[in-house]
Amino acid sequence: MKSIYRTLLLSLLLNTSAPLVSHVAMAKDITVDVAPPADRLETIPRPRAGCVWAPGHWEWTGRFYSWTSGTWVVQRRGQQWVADRWEQVGSQFHYLPGHWSKDDAAQARSTP
Repeated sequence: MKSIYRTLLLSLLLNTSAPLVSHVAMAKDITVDVAPPADRLETIPRPRAGCVWAPGHWEWTGRFYSWTSGTWVVQRRGQQWVADRWEQVGSQFHYLPGHWSKDDAAQARSTP
């Protein structure tokens, strides 16, 4: 009976951590000639201690855009989350994956 609970717990942990891994795995250079659709409105769940909200975004599958819902990511001290986005350059659209950036406010406080 205990092994069933362990298996279930492990399965839940792996399924809930998958969105966190997807941000790292998506660090690709993607350029598309088709504009992404407008972002969807998301209902942000209640705040989680020690986490920040990474909003949803459109991903290119190679043939069409697919929506990826937002998720909570574990906060990094002195850094802020920069959301995934598409940037137009000429007639093409470049995917810029979400990433952590040094928090300017935190840097200003630590600078004498």
